[in-house]
Amino acid sequence: MANAILDPELESVELSIIFPCLNEAETIGDCILLAQAFLAENEVHGEIIVGDSGSSDTSRKVAADLGARVFVAPDRGYGLALTTAMKQARGRFFIMADSDGSYDLGALKEFLENLRRGYDLVMGNRFSGTIHPRAMPWMNRYVGNPLLTSIGRLFFRTPVRDFHCGIRGLSREAFERFDLRSTGMEFASEMVIKASLVGARVTEIPTVLKPAGRTKPSHLRPVRDGFRHIFLMLMIFMRVGHGK
Repeated sequence: MANAILDPELESVELSIIFPCLNEAETIGDCILLAQAFLAENEVHGEIIVGDSGSSDTSRKVAADLGARVFVAPDRGYGLALTTAMKQARGRFFIMADSDGSYDLGALKEFLENLRRGYDLVMGNRFSGTIHPRAMPWMNRYVGNPLLTSIGRLFFRTPVRDFHCGIRGLSREAFERFDLRSTGMEFASEMVIKASLVGARVTEIPTVLKPAGRTKPSHLRPVRDGFRHIFLMLMIFMRVGHGK
């Protein structure tokens, strides 16, 4: 069933499920299997893509052996991994999710249904959903994410209340309109900001966040990445001259 859904000879693809990856051999396989199960159970004509940003473990082999299309970014970076994958995607819609097993891939149906309804960007919201114990560091949950989201909402007048959720969907048309250029974690903020600036239709879905399945530390560097988000928002705000 999975091989038929992922057959590259099929003429049209409705959904591309995209996983950014950097040394996630422990979890990427399970994520792909869950994504394949979603496509099969819901009879969605889709494909699974991994955007790899320089893995030195067996992540790419695990993904390719399971039938995912794997594309290697020219350098490291969350944003670069995702844009590399999205440029190769064939779907009408894209849904991206972290490859560490922290998001409920059984919830993909609601993301897809909202994209089918005409929303340009469908964001997960962990704060209106469920955050399991140890799934998010205290500093990120109560300081970093709320602060950065508040700054973004103030500057750009967006309704989004969780700028940095690692599961989200957008249409191919929206991806092309947004002209996303960030290479690092600030890519998450840029997507929300650009959606606001172009007047895209945006909605949020309560999302479940579980502890990551990996045994190694997170790739997120709160101080460094936080400053990158703030710098990006300031640069865009100054360039457009006002929040929109």
